Amino acid sequence: MWNAGGIDTKTRCIVTVVALMSSGITDSSLKCHLENVSEADRDRGHYHACDDVRGAAQGVGRVQPGQRGVGVREADAGTESGGSGSLGSGLEEYASSLMFEVGEPNDAYAQYFRGQSYLAPVVGGALPVNNVTFEPGCRNNWHIHHATTGGGQLLLCVGGRGWYQEWSSPAVLMEPGNAISIPAGVKHWHGAAADSRFSHLAIEIPGTEASNEWLEPVSSAEYEAAGK
Repeated sequence: MWNAGGIDTKTRCIVTVVALMSSGITDSSLKCHLENVSEADRDRGHYHACDDVRGAAQGVGRVQPGQRGVGVREADAGTESGGSGSLGSGLEEYASSLMFEVGEPNDAYAQYFRGQSYLAPVVGGALPVNNVTFEPGCRNNWHIHHATTGGGQLLLCVGGRGWYQEWSSPAVLMEPGNAISIPAGVKHWHGAAADSRFSHLAIEIPGTEASNEWLEPVSSAEYEAAGK
């Protein structure tokens, strides 16, 4: 991820921090990357976003009662991050394998999804991060993140298996640790594989005049073609 092209230093630092958080790594490497985040961008909005990410990182493994903004799940001893998400396990069992909470049913955006999804805020402020969980077969509609400058979105898979696809391009399989950088203006969709739940962190990249345009649903034929 650190050597990935097309991503500026500030964003690369932030995504690296989130990736370490999702793996439960809170040692000196996390501290180093937190320092990189602060150094990478000192303007007002992005600096406060860095504070939000730092606060979330400090909460890993010790969520306080009633603390919902961070949304980090305390890892059970011996549980690895990013469970299989298979149909054979229930949602509660799947959720226990994740570092981040599954959250509540994603009712506010249900009209843009086919199937059941869940939403859990991880970080608020100038650089919002949410954990989105899809039940098997669930996917969102084709959509576009617009911005005159900057903008777009970063996806980081933290559990299960799912698909990401851009218009007129083959679908890409996402598994824990995989990251996708979505530029502004690109038509795309993402969702769970047919036989697995899927969770990803959605990281909104700051941009000017940023907006989201929801388009048509992903057809059954388009979805089935993703797995071939």
